[in-house]
Amino acid sequence: MSLHRLGLFDLQNEFTRGTVSATEIATAFQKRLTFVEPKIKAYITPTKKETLLAYAEGVDRQLRGWRKTMPLMAMPIAIKDNICTEGVKTTCGSRILENFVPPYDATVIARLRAQQYCLIGKTNLDEFAMGSSTENSAFGPTRNPWNPAYIPGGSSGGSAAAVAADLCVAALGSDTGGSIRQPAACCGVVGLKPTYGRVSRYGLVAFASSLDQIGTITKDVRDAAILLKVIAGRDPLDSTSADLEVPDYMKALKENMRGMKVGVPKEFFTEGMDPEVEEAVRAAIEEMKKLKAEVQEISLPTTQYAIAAYYLIAPSEASSNLARYDGVRYGFRATKEKGLLEMYMRTRQEGFGAEVKRRIMLGTYALSAGYYEAYYGKAQAVRTLIKRDFEDAFKTVDVIVTPTMPTPAFKLGEKTHDPLQMYLSDIFTISVNLAGVPAVVVPCGVSSKKLPIGLQIIGRPFEEEKILRAAYAYEQATNWQRKRPNLT
Repeated sequence: MSLHRLGLFDLQNEFTRGTVSATEIATAFQKRLTFVEPKIKAYITPTKKETLLAYAEGVDRQLRGWRKTMPLMAMPIAIKDNICTEGVKTTCGSRILENFVPPYDATVIARLRAQQYCLIGKTNLDEFAMGSSTENSAFGPTRNPWNPAYIPGGSSGGSAAAVAADLCVAALGSDTGGSIRQPAACCGVVGLKPTYGRVSRYGLVAFASSLDQIGTITKDVRDAAILLKVIAGRDPLDSTSADLEVPDYMKALKENMRGMKVGVPKEFFTEGMDPEVEEAVRAAIEEMKKLKAEVQEISLPTTQYAIAAYYLIAPSEASSNLARYDGVRYGFRATKEKGLLEMYMRTRQEGFGAEVKRRIMLGTYALSAGYYEAYYGKAQAVRTLIKRDFEDAFKTVDVIVTPTMPTPAFKLGEKTHDPLQMYLSDIFTISVNLAGVPAVVVPCGVSSKKLPIGLQIIGRPFEEEKILRAAYAYEQATNWQRKRPNLT
């Protein structure tokens, strides 16, 4: 049995039955890391072999043959390196935090620890989650397991690549404008961005606080339901987390979509979309009809303004959030400075990468005197219109189905010198964050270059069970989720 190929649900079943031990699981994934990780470079800080094995041996001693276990016990889970882990480096893919070791756990990590999960490593990302290709990391790019010449998506590219390459059983990522869903589409795995407020953001290093959300990257929809159940819920340490009961998402999964109304927004099938992407998504919609879903065309008219609004709001919030990295309290500090002002300037100049500097400057300009109302204020007004579009659409449909990206994954280096083209990679995901609604991405095809294509399913706020049901029904009716990259 190849343990590394199993999903969370199946591996946990084997462990609970006593078919395999925690030590056997840890050993299998450690061997996989040894042979595959150098090709993919999904991790910034992989857990050391001796640490993994010591943890696993402790779990086996604790159980001593008694097999009533928790859903995540002994499960090797990867964590995006912008989520704080006590005693383990959290770099955000930036030189400015290269040696930062948090003194506390993020709430989601505390909930995983309560389940006795196995931290297999901290995954690579675009610096401070600012990017769509995981090429902006100060520690080098991650590669797509389907073809190492291509990007894995971003900013959670390390997490998506680790799941796709069987370097972990599941992973956590963060999503500010598509950073879970876009890499999930590129790597042929399942990416879930919950409703804003469904999962605590405490301990997530902030990029844009009104948009950021922690979510899951898994091998299938069932695994996403399991992991979301563990990390979701009210947190007194995060005032934006919702005080709502967390459903049992597994119970919502059905193999049909009978009675579900599916909306297809005409604005998401635009000029310039790769024909193979449109063909795959249209075929997925036809499959949903066979699953007894009622499909209708809808309109989200302000979609065309989402990119412009996002790239004013997100950089503005980033400009404010990243002001704390001043070389005084923690993180990198420039040397040989002459005075306080020069120390600030040199620290930020040397510590931040080009994309982070670009977004800080955009945000600072948008918030400056005389421009605040003209730029940031108007962008927030457009955000309200986008949210109303979704509210109107959900009066007649249960879920909305769209492409995830206008193209499959592109080559490493292809768009690094054209930021606008890079930003357009997120054109179909950004409006979801602006509206604060949940969305899940599942594989729906493979391009002629043998690169995955993803289908995005969007739901009403706090109705993750509906999008998971639709995704599960589609997944069970097709074989895309079973296709894996060829990594020998």
